[in-house]
Amino acid sequence: MNDRRVVVTGLGLVTPLGHCVNEVWQRLLDGHCGIHTFTTIDTTHHKVHFGGDIAEFDVSGFADAREVKRLDRFTQFALRAGGTAVQDSGIDFEQEDRTKCGVILGSGIGGLSEIEAQIEKMIEKGPDRVSPFTVPKMMLNAAGGNLSIYYGLKGPNFAIATACASATNAMGEAMRSIRSGETDIVITGGSEAAITRMGLAAFQNMKALSTRNAEPHRASRPFDIDRDGFVLSEGAGVLVFEELERAKARGARIYGEVIGYGTTSDAGHITAPDPEGRGAAAAMLAALNDARISPSDVDYINAHGTSTPLGDKAETFAIKQVFGEHARKVAISSTKSALGHSLGASGGIEMVIATKSVVEGMIPPTINLENKDPQCDLDYTALRPVQRKVRVALSNSFGFGGHNACILVSELR
Repeated sequence: MNDRRVVVTGLGLVTPLGHCVNEVWQRLLDGHCGIHTFTTIDTTHHKVHFGGDIAEFDVSGFADAREVKRLDRFTQFALRAGGTAVQDSGIDFEQEDRTKCGVILGSGIGGLSEIEAQIEKMIEKGPDRVSPFTVPKMMLNAAGGNLSIYYGLKGPNFAIATACASATNAMGEAMRSIRSGETDIVITGGSEAAITRMGLAAFQNMKALSTRNAEPHRASRPFDIDRDGFVLSEGAGVLVFEELERAKARGARIYGEVIGYGTTSDAGHITAPDPEGRGAAAAMLAALNDARISPSDVDYINAHGTSTPLGDKAETFAIKQVFGEHARKVAISSTKSALGHSLGASGGIEMVIATKSVVEGMIPPTINLENKDPQCDLDYTALRPVQRKVRVALSNSFGFGGHNACILVSELR
């Protein structure tokens, strides 16, 4: 059963650049930036005042008004992106064996806004005033659980938390589930809503974030010598993965094929990457081996590229280890330059973008890359998009805890 092939038939996004896949894609190509001074939280007493928060958001098409109040923000994002992906796929679950349909989503933190709100309520008003909906709102598996309930899906349904690698690990496990014959269809990707006063303070105080308050739109600058940290963002990227023959039989539009997945651990520092990028390199190589392709077959890498001093160098070193001479020929970009870093959701968002690059034959740019770091000396598609045939795209995700996850999407072969 491991020879079963997995394809992408649906795409859904919620990002600071919009909630429509085609709109977000075009805005990326046009060099727009979704980073701005925060509008959803009060940052008066914080050192950092900007990021990729999403002020206008509507989930009404996928949950009634009463139910929305019982859903944390990260679950609402997942319902919107997941529901959009299902609509895009054209699947009618009434016609499917729902025991063969699953949901596997990633999130690094889960319902942080609910945790924060209820702690404040307990301190101010006492434990009896804590909401009885706190647990089902905050739990990491709430996004997948609510998606499965909405569509009545009774196959595998679980959440993965590997920090910023969460969504990519979730998609890799979704691919494996379909390959093995356990499932035919999986809704997968990730969602995150960690922009709260506590979340911002925590990342700010560990000195992980850019402090470029005067120029929010120029703050995320992966691979640039003047980068000073990542920009906190939020959102969701959700895809529908489907077994190839099943997709063909129902006449589905196929965006691309998911051909390989690799995951490793640095087993080093809890937040810093291996400085030589050895764990990241091992994950990329594992994905290539899983796909049974060579490094020279890869045309585009959507880099993890968070705009941190250590991370961008380590990823560059890793790419050189794996790709050798081809490292200087492959197109690379970090779309976090425009979208910021949505932590556990980032892999899902970037898999949607990698898939679009295969479909459209375009490499989205790394905006704000004005002065390349001499130690980051590859082709990062600085400032402007590039038209290029993309047969195979690689999406990288590396997270706190030493988690590395890489996934490959290709043209249908």
